Amino acid sequence: MTEPTGKPYLYRIDVAEAETAILEHMPVFPATKVPLAQALGGILREPVMAERDQPPFDRVTMDGIAIRFDAIRKGICTFTLIGTQGAGEAAKTLSDPTECLEIMTGAVLPQGADTVIPVERIRTTGNNVELEPGYEPKEKQCVHPQGSDHLQGQTLLQTGVRVGPTEMAVLTVGGKPDITVTRQPGIAVISTGDELVEVGKPVKLFQIRSSNDYAIEAALARRGFTDCTRAQLPDNPARLTEEISRLHAEKDVLILSGGVSMGKFDYIPQILKDLGVEVVLHKILQRPGLPMWFGVCRDGKPVFALPGNPVSSLVCLARYVLPALQKARGEPVEKPAAGCLGETVMSDSDLTCFLPVVLSHSDDGRLVAMPKPTNTSGDFVSLGGTHGFVELTRKENQFLEGTAVPFYSW
Repeated sequence: MTEPTGKPYLYRIDVAEAETAILEHMPVFPATKVPLAQALGGILREPVMAERDQPPFDRVTMDGIAIRFDAIRKGICTFTLIGTQGAGEAAKTLSDPTECLEIMTGAVLPQGADTVIPVERIRTTGNNVELEPGYEPKEKQCVHPQGSDHLQGQTLLQTGVRVGPTEMAVLTVGGKPDITVTRQPGIAVISTGDELVEVGKPVKLFQIRSSNDYAIEAALARRGFTDCTRAQLPDNPARLTEEISRLHAEKDVLILSGGVSMGKFDYIPQILKDLGVEVVLHKILQRPGLPMWFGVCRDGKPVFALPGNPVSSLVCLARYVLPALQKARGEPVEKPAAGCLGETVMSDSDLTCFLPVVLSHSDDGRLVAMPKPTNTSGDFVSLGGTHGFVELTRKENQFLEGTAVPFYSW
């Protein structure tokens, strides 16, 4: 398809072609440094290297006594206790094979010692410590050797990793008080339509509650995108132009819903063009969500214009927008899981079909996707209790029970 300006764009294209085009046009969100305590949920933009060997010393893993194993080889079973080595103390010295040091879990192994006897295997009388009769210790037992987990300078976390609870623990081993992560992008979620009314305000018979903006904001938050501004705008070209222009200047990403089809009040494509947003694609051969629009402005900011029907909007968000935002913040784009259809499904072979499903597991551990179709693309209430949707490809009209299909989570 060609714009009036003569610039070509993709029109009525396959799902895979649309996915590729969107990902190729996504910018890279900038990086920023945050204190370690604020790194949770961030995407690393630098590798994390080990500050020291781990463990940084020969670490004792059991309470007991530290000895020199050579004494065991010589048949010594009774030792003289000469002191205590606690965790967090500098290493003490064991110079005589007939002596031992009481030792605590986490303590550094004393110099001259190489083996730890657990406290359950000894009997203590005054300063005399005797091994349990018949007990045969192994050399270097109960010792976590220095550097056996990793060595100083070794890469612990790669760029692109999302920081969760376990990664937070690993970050401390890097020893840096500040961590470089992707800056949280500012996202504007804009619902358009004269029929939309905010929850809590009086609603007339011919109006509906605005739901898309809340659903989109929630989906973004679950993926870690928390700098989100919602806006509801009427089908008024002047007002739409003013507010979209303002939000476009303030934010990194625009996500609109409604006004992208072929109706008289579908002003969004023309308004975006007037604001300097270049269309990349319009209309994808899919159901629901065929009218989807995507473009990029001159400074690289992406604009997603989703259909207004709630089911269509959520499907397009999960299938295209969320993966694109993941890529832009430096995170690997997740491949969809594979689910097996719980029953045979008939489909329109001219369009890729996105079918809501409820997930379960079969007795043999397979992920089963049981179809739960909506009444229409406006029937978002039927999505309650579903986990996402499966993708049924074009040019096939029957998908048998047990067929493996891609699954996308809401």
